[in-house]
Amino acid sequence: MFYRTDQNHGLPHDPLKSCIVPRPIGWLTTLDGEGRVNLAPFSFFNGVASDPPLVVAGIGGAPAPAGMKDTLANCRATGEFVVNMATWDLREAMNLTSAAVAADVDEMALAGLTPAPSELVAPPRVAESPIHMECKVHEILDMPCTDPDSRNTMVIGQIVGIHIDDSVLTDGLIDMAKVRPIARLGYMDYTVVDKVFTMHRPSAEQALKSAAG
Repeated sequence: MFYRTDQNHGLPHDPLKSCIVPRPIGWLTTLDGEGRVNLAPFSFFNGVASDPPLVVAGIGGAPAPAGMKDTLANCRATGEFVVNMATWDLREAMNLTSAAVAADVDEMALAGLTPAPSELVAPPRVAESPIHMECKVHEILDMPCTDPDSRNTMVIGQIVGIHIDDSVLTDGLIDMAKVRPIARLGYMDYTVVDKVFTMHRPSAEQALKSAAG
C-alpha cells in the first residue's frame, strides 16, 4: 500500500510509529521552578552528536493546562534534565510515569522509584536505572504542528556527565545483554534488547571488493 501523509491512510491505527523502530526511550527527570520532581518517558528521543555529546527529545501532544507539558516547561525554566535508561526490569515503573497526572505529582514517587543525587545538574536520577546522562539544555525549537490545539517541540540537550553502574560492564564495555534496555515500537508495543550481534565496519577497499563479488 501507499498513502500520502496529508491524507487518511485507511488503516485501523496510524502506522507511522511502526515505520520508525525501535526507538530508544528518553526517560527524562526534570525539576520545576519550585524544585518538584517530574519523570516522564518520550519515545521520540535519540543521540544526535558525540562531540559534544548531544541528545534530542521530541515533545508533542496536546498542551497541559499550564500551556505545555511539564517536562518542556521545566526544561525551559531550569535548563537541565537527566536521561535515565529504561530497562526490562523497570518497564512497569516507566509505564506508570507516562500517566498524565497533575504537575504537582512526583512521578518518581508514584512509581516507587528512588531518587539519587546528580553530580552536575539539579534533577535527580532514577537510582534503579543502570545508566544516566546528566544534560544541560542547549536549545529548544518549536516545530510545525498541523493541529492548532497541539504543539511539537524539540529539546536538544548537551550531555555533561554520564553514570554507568559497574554491574553492567564487561571487560570495560557496556554489556547490553546485562542492561536489557527497552525500546518503543508502534501502537502500544515495546521490545527489549536481549540478543546482540557484532559487525565490523568495512574499509572502502573491502566494501568495493565485496561489491565486485
